[in-house]
Parts: sequence; C-alpha cells; structure tokens
Amino acid sequence: MQLRYNYRAYPDAAQRHALARAFGCARVVWNDCLRDRKEAHAARLPYVTSAELSRLRITQAKRTAERAWLADVSAVVLQQALRDLDTAYKNFFDSLTGRRRGRKMGPPRYKSKKDTRQSIRLNSNAFSLQDDGTVYVAKVGNLKVKWSRRLPTAPTSVTVTKDSCGRYFLSFVVDTAPDVLPDVETDAGIDLGLSAFAVLSDGQKIASPRFLRRAERKLKRLQRELSRKQKGSKNRAKARSRVARQHARVADRRRDFHHQASTQIIRDSQAVYVEDLSVSGLGRTRLAKSVHDAGWSAFTRMLEYKAVKHGRTFARVDRFFPSSQVCSACGFRDGPKPLHVREWACRECGTVHDRDHNAARNVLVEGRRIVAAGRAETPNACGAPVRRAPVPAQRGEAGSPRKARTSQAGIPGLQSREHVKIQPWRRSL
Repeated sequence: MQLRYNYRAYPDAAQRHALARAFGCARVVWNDCLRDRKEAHAARLPYVTSAELSRLRITQAKRTAERAWLADVSAVVLQQALRDLDTAYKNFFDSLTGRRRGRKMGPPRYKSKKDTRQSIRLNSNAFSLQDDGTVYVAKVGNLKVKWSRRLPTAPTSVTVTKDSCGRYFLSFVVDTAPDVLPDVETDAGIDLGLSAFAVLSDGQKIASPRFLRRAERKLKRLQRELSRKQKGSKNRAKARSRVARQHARVADRRRDFHHQASTQIIRDSQAVYVEDLSVSGLGRTRLAKSVHDAGWSAFTRMLEYKAVKHGRTFARVDRFFPSSQVCSACGFRDGPKPLHVREWACRECGTVHDRDHNAARNVLVEGRRIVAAGRAETPNACGAPVRRAPVPAQRGEAGSPRKARTSQAGIPGLQSREHVKIQPWRRSL
C-alpha cells in the first residue's frame, strides 16, 4: 500500500527563490497545455495528446524567447505538471462516464500566481536523501528538513508545497506493506455528533474540542485588521499572512486530534463501523460552522485507511439507516425526534436511552450485519440498495511507524530514534 509522510522544510532565501521559480514554471506549463486542449475542444479538433503537448509546450518552448526561462528549472517538474493535468482530465472523464464514484468532478481549471498554495511534484530522478539529513532537489539545492519520524522505505516521489502562511513541506510517497496489529476481541460502532465529537457503542464519549470556536475571538480581531488595510499594500499582505497562520494552527490542531483519536480506536477495536453522513448537505444548514469545525469526513477517512493499514475491518452504515429512531434493546422503531431530545424512553419496552449511545449501538449492530452479509450492496431503511464505498488511497499525513518495525529506510541519523509523537501545531508556532 502507498502512504504519504509529511515533513516541514526550511529553505534559505536562495532556495525559496528557486522554489518560487519552479512553482511558476510548473504553473505556466499547466496553463499552456490546458489552453491548447480547451482551444482544440472548442474548434472540434481531436484531443491533444500528452506527447504532442510535451514537444510543443516544454521542449520547443524552451528554445523561444518568451519561454526560455523554462530551462532554469528541472525538466522533471515540467513533465510532472503535464502528468498531473492528464490525471485531472482522467478523473473528469471517469466522473462523467460513471467509472469514478463519489461527487462529480469538474474539468481542470487554470492556475493563478495569486493562489496562496503552490506545489511541485518530482520523481526519484530529481531528488535524493543525503547522509547529513538534507534532501537534495534538482536545481534547488539541499533543503533542511525537520525529521519528526523515520521513513519506512525509500520514497518514490516527493511533493514540495508552500502553504498559505508561507510554510514549506516535503510530502514523500512510499510503498510499504500493511502493519497488521494483533487481533482483539472488541469492535466499535461510532456515532458522530456536535455535542460530543464521537460516542462509541461501549459508552465511551470523545469530547468535541471545537478548535475553530476557541480561536474565533483572535480570528475576528485579525480579520478586522485585514479589512482595514489598503488593497495591494505590504501591510495588507502581512495582515493576510497573520490570518492564514491562525487558520493553519486551527487546522493543524484538528488534524492532530483526528490522528490521535482514530489511531486509538483502530488499536482498541477489531472492527469499526461509522455512519456515512452527508457532510456536504449538513454544511448548507445553520449548523455549517460547527459541522466543518468537527471535520467528520477527514476523521472517517483516517479510520478507513488506518483499518486497511493495520488489518482491521471497516464499514460504513448508510446515512438513511434510522439509528436514532430504533430502540437498541428491543428493536422497536420509535419514530424521528428533534435534535434537542438527548434522552428518550422506548414506548415498547420502557428502556431509557441516551440518544447518541443508542445510535452507536444500532450502528454497531447494522455494521456487523453488513460485514456478515458480505455483499457489495446492502439495503437501507427505505429498502433501496446502497453500494459500499471503496477504500481510497490515503491522502493525508500517515501515522508514525511503531517500534516493532524491523526494516527502516531514510535518513541514517534517524535509524536509532524511537517513536516520535507528532504535534504539528507546536512545530508551526
């Protein structure tokens, strides 16, 4: 399986200038190739192939006076930008034809130099890990990296990213075998909510940290200061950077909380079942800010890829399953209830239920039924078939490897280090 490991990088002034040049060249190649394909489509001409675009917009463009500066960066950066455009088109076409599940993908769009996030991607031909702990990037130099943990194997590619608050990150993709954990006897159904972030079927409650709500007071002050600055001025750019740094701290704290909670659940449970919530729909209600602050989608994706990584069972229960309406003691369906009702008594057996705990127990029972049935499609409460979602490749930052790893690769100075607990918000302060 493929995992992604993210590290903070600290380029000097010359390296930042070289990276900015690489970001710009990759963006220009993307936009030029996208423009050619859009013009060909508008003129009802055949689809322009990648080989033709590579010859016109990279090889021959370097020989012209208008694009001669493309030769100042590594050719791998430009080729990878074209490959990324091919991937974007493939995802768009697969979404149109139904081969790609999930939300519909739009066509590729032009990139702007004003985008606050810039990135380039390189394969193993354009970067290497050095013995002194630095990472050599072609035509950039040796980047100083904060190694918070070891790489399990040699990386196959790296993505250099500059985020909205000016931080640089190196994201390595590695191919590694699953790290199967010892079997345990327990499984868990999880009910996600707002009053409590998650309630497990055994009664355990995970409090909701509300990172955005706690940072709102400072964010309001910073955003007021930003709104008073003149557009285009240096003071406005500084104020925008301060707002971006505060949002980055909130996102880092939320991500770290998700990693710790999901890792603990996966280690303690042999099987994990969650409800497939419509977060995009809930994001259009009056609870939108609280829903996005909780980050349910990112949390469930972490549970899903960590279950694959550690040999656990993971299943999603359909969102229309009436988990809050059914009595977990007798199975009687008591009907819908408003959100302010947190406890209710079953009219059939008289059992008093905590709303979230009862829902988690029902999710556990339904998840066991789905796994036992072993079918790709299972009916929901309305009787309609619902196809279980495939396990996606892990997109966020991977968890740290355990001490029991026997084969480790990467920076030699880190070979003897023990397990490192990641706290990204502390690194960003």
